[in-house]
Amino acid sequence: MLKNRISRALALGVAAVTTAVAAGLATAGAAYAAPIGTIDITPATGADTSGISFTTSGACPANATNVLVKVDGSGFPAGGLNVVGNSPITTYPKAGNGGMVIPLTSTMRDYASQAGFTTLQGRYDFTVICRTAFNGTSLGDFTGAIWFTSNTTYQANDPAVKTDTATSLAVTPAGPAQAGSPVTLTATVTPSGAAGTVQFKDGSADLGTPVTVNGGTATLTTSNLTAGTHALTAVFTPANASYNGSTSTAVSYEVKAAAATRTSTALAVSPASGTPQYSPVTLTGTVTPAGAAGSLKFTDTVGGTTTPLGTVPVGNGSAVLTTSSLPAGAHSFTAVFVPADPARYTASDSNAVPYTVGAFTGVTSSETITTTVNAGALVISVDNPQVTLPSPVLNGDGDLLVTAGALSPVTLTDTRAGNPGWTVSGQVTDFTDGATHTINGQNLGWSPKVVDKAPAQTVTPGSAVPAAKGAASGDTGTAGLKSARTLANGTGLGTAHVGADLALNAPTSTTAGTYTTTLTLTAI
Repeated sequence: MLKNRISRALALGVAAVTTAVAAGLATAGAAYAAPIGTIDITPATGADTSGISFTTSGACPANATNVLVKVDGSGFPAGGLNVVGNSPITTYPKAGNGGMVIPLTSTMRDYASQAGFTTLQGRYDFTVICRTAFNGTSLGDFTGAIWFTSNTTYQANDPAVKTDTATSLAVTPAGPAQAGSPVTLTATVTPSGAAGTVQFKDGSADLGTPVTVNGGTATLTTSNLTAGTHALTAVFTPANASYNGSTSTAVSYEVKAAAATRTSTALAVSPASGTPQYSPVTLTGTVTPAGAAGSLKFTDTVGGTTTPLGTVPVGNGSAVLTTSSLPAGAHSFTAVFVPADPARYTASDSNAVPYTVGAFTGVTSSETITTTVNAGALVISVDNPQVTLPSPVLNGDGDLLVTAGALSPVTLTDTRAGNPGWTVSGQVTDFTDGATHTINGQNLGWSPKVVDKAPAQTVTPGSAVPAAKGAASGDTGTAGLKSARTLANGTGLGTAHVGADLALNAPTSTTAGTYTTTLTLTAI
């Protein structure tokens, strides 16, 4: 077991040393071989700080296991600078063409700093070298270049040589299309890195405004192609002088006239059938769809003979005709929609609506006779609003100071229309001597009575309310007349007089003085 561990450690040490030697050889440089393909550089235009990746036009030879990428050009050392170190081919994903996608590990600005210069200018050549891990001999190279047109911007084509472009045009859906339906024009510009715009054309007329090329394509959707045959083209205008413009081959595209939209018409007649002769009859026609432009022709058929009643323009899907000249008898009304543009909308007829015009029943006039019943009023009054009770005396039990008297008659007059009836109620505040002494209002009670009334009236006195037995000042109870109590109820119009006998029970602790309260009478 010890021997195996020692052997494995030795093997790992040898591998580490061998790898270090191989990397050193790669940095020192490797002989270039004849190119076996090209490099597609992404992005095709960029900045000195842009990330750049390469896509080779094919795969390395079968005996190659590794790749190394160099850059040559102004500022870099003779023999170039490694921008991607010696690394296994399996490190990089395959492109759709079978080639490799290899990203640079840094930016051109970083590589310039590494090489010790600051100005990027002119052409820089990149070489992807196919090789083995430990042999620097190239087994095949892929090459490409970029040109710095300023210290901070580059392009992947030689600015001194204009690159030809080609533009193709596809139109969907495949013709023929119907007028008013959307048609999509897609232009494809090659090479895909060519920046610029595409102006789509119908013959010599522009379709919309120029569309920016994105990823080699530009698209326009239009619904403005009229019926007929169109010669559609796409004209590419480059954004810089590095590319030549190009125009697609014309695509012949047929657009057919749109089928006319079907309409339907409904008819309503008012008032109901049977209206007398010379009365107004209204015919209302409704056209669907509501946007259909045109007019409605109203007709009346009597005894097999059809007579036009009039033609009315359609607005918001309807038209109305009113006539008072229909003869008495049976009628059959119809509304016919006549489109303003038969190519857009079809004509349509409503169902016939049978209608009877009755015999003339003469004309009438009228006079209006009016009288006003006044609302009347409910009035309450008291001829003598002052009530003076005798001074209280000690009762037989010696626990209360008592006194009694009568309420001044209350006059209530009701002259209101509708005989709504009435109720009179009363409520008192606490008695006060005008200073700090009081007698609780609960200690006042009454026994209501009817003094007199009008013959047409019914008046009922309220229930007797006993006085509290000496409720103390500050007691918050609701006994006696401290709460609203009914004095009388009445119905019928006229004048009634009502009153009440009063009784007061004051506590024996009441301080001497003249005490006054206010009785509020309310009639509703």
